[in-house]
Amino acid sequence: MPAMTESPEASQPRTLLLVDGSSYLYRAFHAMPDLRAVPGDPTSPATGAIRGMINMMQKLRKDVRADYAACVFDAPGKTFRDDLYPEYKATRSPMPDDLRAQIEPIHEVVRLLGWKVLYVPSVEADDVIGTLSCMAKERGIHTVISSGDKDLSQLVNEHVVVIDTMNDRVRDIAGVEAEFGVPPRLMVDYQTLVGDSVDNVPGVDKVGPKTAVKLLQEYG
Repeated sequence: MPAMTESPEASQPRTLLLVDGSSYLYRAFHAMPDLRAVPGDPTSPATGAIRGMINMMQKLRKDVRADYAACVFDAPGKTFRDDLYPEYKATRSPMPDDLRAQIEPIHEVVRLLGWKVLYVPSVEADDVIGTLSCMAKERGIHTVISSGDKDLSQLVNEHVVVIDTMNDRVRDIAGVEAEFGVPPRLMVDYQTLVGDSVDNVPGVDKVGPKTAVKLLQEYG
């Protein structure tokens, strides 16, 4: 992947395409049948997530024009959030063994497809994506993030858009406000109020989405 630089043509800003690789590999794993290295042999290595990942990444590169592209994964092990809040994601089921065994092959396959593969120890993929999108904005580069994770909606601005290819959803500024009732700049406040059951993060007692939107529209 070449270094990020400003486009010489101001009217045609360059584009950075970032894929939430951890979100993609889970989707690939659950979307594909139980494919095996030796067809019909349940004891041979699982390959469904690898095949699904190849399909998804190739389609994305075909559908989205980009000057730079990277696929960002969660690094193994705990993150700084686990130290701050030990209950973070504590209710999630462990990663299936068949998926865990495909992670390294997926990294290699994605590299062979021409993508830069990124992961940072103790840092979630979301944070890496957020940092890269801010760096790109400073250089006048637009960012397209491909992910189904609503947490990334907070990154959306005039230079950043999130696309959810599995659900044909575009979360630009208008899209975020239409979906959640608040603009991207208030998404952190919104999620703080309502909490996030997926990540096992509690919100404010008796404050649901409607109340949160009302409060933020009045005081945000």
